[in-house]
Amino acid sequence: MDCKKALVESEGDIGKAKEYLQKKSLAAIGKRADRTAAEGVVGSYIHNGRIGVLVELNSETDFVARNEDFQRLAKDVAMHIAATNPEYVDSSEIPAAYVAKQKEIFLAQMEDAGKPANILERIVEGKLRKWKSEICLLDQAFVRDTDKTINELVIEVAAVVKENIKIRRFVRFELGEGIEKEETDFAAEVAAATAG
Repeated sequence: MDCKKALVESEGDIGKAKEYLQKKSLAAIGKRADRTAAEGVVGSYIHNGRIGVLVELNSETDFVARNEDFQRLAKDVAMHIAATNPEYVDSSEIPAAYVAKQKEIFLAQMEDAGKPANILERIVEGKLRKWKSEICLLDQAFVRDTDKTINELVIEVAAVVKENIKIRRFVRFELGEGIEKEETDFAAEVAAATAG
């Protein structure tokens, strides 16, 4: 019925009908954004036994959490996290001190550029936006389809299941991460063994 209505509204133009459906879908998602998403799943992905990811993906109902599209989204997001290693779900989680430090670094890099202060400020703001999009999961380009971000992927699935969907948190483990490994010089060991 929605497709028929879209075609009527767009006077038979398929391109305009698609646009109409997309706008309607986004408007519906906006209305649902304030609804609590406390159900869902913990999705997981293990890559070659070396990288493991757990991601909490929330929906409004457990019915949707069992939906095939929702389950696939959880798996895709976990796989994406394994591949890209984001630091935060979104930019609201980045500590202000971390942002200030990064801004200071960008300003120091641009010191010798010889640009006016107002231009320099805009360049640094652009660099900060790019940096945030690299470390925040929702802003990253999806590894399987780089034409859309993870946020856009979530919105697409939310439009299909007609519920609010949120990525609440994630954790990524990498084998040996954080362990100091002793570097050995194999040639020096062989020379020492043969000398004695």
